[in-house]
Amino acid sequence: MVRLGIIGCGIMGKGHANSILEGKVPNSELTAVCDTDPAALAWAEERNIKTFAKTSDLLASGTVDAVVIATPHYDHPIIAMEALDKNIHTMVEKPAGVYTKAVREMNAKAANSSAVFAIMYNQRTNPIYRKMREMIQNGELGALKRTSWLITDWYRSQAYYNGGGWRATWKGEGGGVLINQCPHNLDLWQWICGMPKKITAFTHNGKWHDIEVEDDVTAYVEYENGATGVFVTSTADCPGNNRFEVLGDLGKLVCENDQLIYHKLNISEREFNRTNTEMFAAPPAEKIILDCEGEYSQHAGVLAAFVAKINGTGELFARGEEGINGLTISNAIHLSSWLGKTVELPLDEDLFLAELKKRWK
Repeated sequence: MVRLGIIGCGIMGKGHANSILEGKVPNSELTAVCDTDPAALAWAEERNIKTFAKTSDLLASGTVDAVVIATPHYDHPIIAMEALDKNIHTMVEKPAGVYTKAVREMNAKAANSSAVFAIMYNQRTNPIYRKMREMIQNGELGALKRTSWLITDWYRSQAYYNGGGWRATWKGEGGGVLINQCPHNLDLWQWICGMPKKITAFTHNGKWHDIEVEDDVTAYVEYENGATGVFVTSTADCPGNNRFEVLGDLGKLVCENDQLIYHKLNISEREFNRTNTEMFAAPPAEKIILDCEGEYSQHAGVLAAFVAKINGTGELFARGEEGINGLTISNAIHLSSWLGKTVELPLDEDLFLAELKKRWK
């Protein structure tokens, strides 16, 4: 049995705690909770779970083999490094952090630790996204030409933002829709399609809400092979959409409404373009609704894989070190908008942090 501790017992932390208590994470037991909120500690004490008000006390207590970090975003790398230093297995909630410089330091610490290091990318358990990645990785879609993700089904009213003092602030949360709602999408985008090389973006702070951070974003990216992509998100569209398209020279994948559709070409578009002699001809496409088999195990599945990896019997859905990828895109989107110009990767991490600090109040 792996003894798990939850650091940060808010909405997400309590959700993870309940998954463990309800037996959804085999070979694990919840032995400790750490939080600064007396109500959260009382909740744990009612369930006979050891409680701590300080992270350092929990990590030094000998009551846990592994921890799940579900605190405000800026604390993720700080706490993770403290745990990894003690070779305590570490799972970090998304995002990995607010700025990549801190996450890079966390990753370096993980490289020198014997502990298992993971990140809570539960959307990677979705069979649809796993199928998309598989088809692109094995070349079934051909060379990448265009990606597009319209993800605006995050509607939040002003009441949501009024509900938490640290939320929707640069110094408290580190951003808005990109750092709160979209880390999973940015991770999936790069996990499925690869990292872009250039990013040009427009972020609008408090466009639709009384907040200081972004609630409306449009980003344009370019990939190494010349492919392009767009990423559009907002917390004010109602009704919103979630439509993810990936176009290759052998067809197109469309993910929408919990369904994956493959528009399959019987000939490469590039080859057809070179050899066709008819003015208005186009290569025929077969529309296929794909059967995406597999369990969508969500957060409990990611935790179960984490525990299995600790026990040497399984593999992680996402290594903790991978958290830097989606965050790099997020940071680059912000930086491009702040500077009003295209940002090339690798990201200038010092410049991003300097610009971020200008926005702290």
